[in-house]
Amino acid sequence: MTDYDVLRVFCGPNGGYGNELGVVRDGSVLPEQAERQALAAKLGFSETVFVDDPERGVIDIYTPTLRLPFAGHPCVGTAWLLDVPELVTPAGVAGARLDGEFSWIEARAEWAPPRTLRRYATAAEVDALDVPPPGEWLYAWAWEDEAAGRIRARAFPGRDDGIDEDEATGAAALLLTDQLGRALNITQGKGSQILTAPQPHGWVEIGGRVFLER
Repeated sequence: MTDYDVLRVFCGPNGGYGNELGVVRDGSVLPEQAERQALAAKLGFSETVFVDDPERGVIDIYTPTLRLPFAGHPCVGTAWLLDVPELVTPAGVAGARLDGEFSWIEARAEWAPPRTLRRYATAAEVDALDVPPPGEWLYAWAWEDEAAGRIRARAFPGRDDGIDEDEATGAAALLLTDQLGRALNITQGKGSQILTAPQPHGWVEIGGRVFLER
């Protein structure tokens, strides 16, 4: 079995929750895309990262069924694990930094895959949602405290790949931050926390806590 690390990314203030991420630090052991896709499907995480150059931060990202040019929680987690100043993804070069308990990346909204961002009137409505049928990647959100920038969100990938709900989704948070044009403090899933902040020239920072599970 290929060696890999398991991280939890975007953990809550008490260290709980977060979205699991698989990271293969030595991507050269599985150089072919088909091999990587097969391992990502076998592991079953919402995303698995293959590191092709740990010093330069060159990475390759897969869901259980497809390859992604960019994804938020894999980049935040891998940046923390490698402790590099940037990550090189197929979509572009993302800046990275560590700030106390938070790992941050800087990315652009156009790198994120399409998402349906659907606003609900209350956080309770978001909490009560059932998993929708496959076909639409839905990010359901509502203000918990608009003045403070606090949001309640849930994410439903709709890919029919065994991931009915994504516990914490950096790319969707990136799109929402770009749309709203302000810093956000997002509680997603069962209790994960994502922080975001717009930056000049169309960039957005996304940050969260990362813990190594094994």
